[in-house]
Amino acid sequence: MAERAKQKSLKTMAEEGDIHDLYERAVQSVDVEVEFLRDTFRALRGRDAQSFREDFCGTAALSCEWVRSGSNRYAIGVDTDAGVLDWGRRNRVARLTELARSRVKLLNDDVRTVATDPVDMVGAFNFSYYCFTTRDELRNYFESVREGLKSDGVFFLDAFGGPEASDLVKEKTKLDGFTYVWEQAVFEPVTGRILCHIHFKFPDGSKIKRAFTYDWRLWTLPELRELLTEAGYSKVRVYWEGDDGEGGGNGEFTEHATGEADLAWIAYLVAEK
Repeated sequence: MAERAKQKSLKTMAEEGDIHDLYERAVQSVDVEVEFLRDTFRALRGRDAQSFREDFCGTAALSCEWVRSGSNRYAIGVDTDAGVLDWGRRNRVARLTELARSRVKLLNDDVRTVATDPVDMVGAFNFSYYCFTTRDELRNYFESVREGLKSDGVFFLDAFGGPEASDLVKEKTKLDGFTYVWEQAVFEPVTGRILCHIHFKFPDGSKIKRAFTYDWRLWTLPELRELLTEAGYSKVRVYWEGDDGEGGGNGEFTEHATGEADLAWIAYLVAEK
């Protein structure tokens, strides 16, 4: 028993780390996203949204936060990765109250073909839809989302860009107990392909290299707006992130007709059915 405890204590921080928990802590702010979803839908539709579908949901942290924030709210999470969905059920859905758990459904399915009851909102966040690398693929996905919305439904996406988005860089962010590293490893100007990795580093010197890898197309806002319009959405709005006064974003998004010539930016697209 003592030897087993000793072996456990010899594990590095990387060996003890959970990549899904680390990802959520590094990348996601689900309380902020729920606030943006709630307030924007209410402003556009004059009513409160109840139903939400989270495409590429991963651990379903956003879906869980949505149902936690209102007793009449329910969520559907869709992802092709059965393993990460199981992690979400054990570590996120299980933490909800019994009543809230009954209002979350996780589906191991393809977002392009999944069949669900119509919802008020669909969200595709963390740029996951960048995995669709041709106009036809992406338009088809946008069309399938539109079919899954109620008659006054709204589709929410995020996007990133700016000159620094195509730089080959490693961007390090120190967080509580670890360092989050975002690496843009490959960019192809002719195709728009971008290959990115997430790494985690720890105070004991250990690392989790390539905890996540993304092979994407770096879509532009004009392309995305055109494809959403081609897919039948009646109006596509862009919400631009404000400046924190030190050259970074402040996490507050307002509708913007033109955007700003920032070196790096994050924006939301909001497409009305």
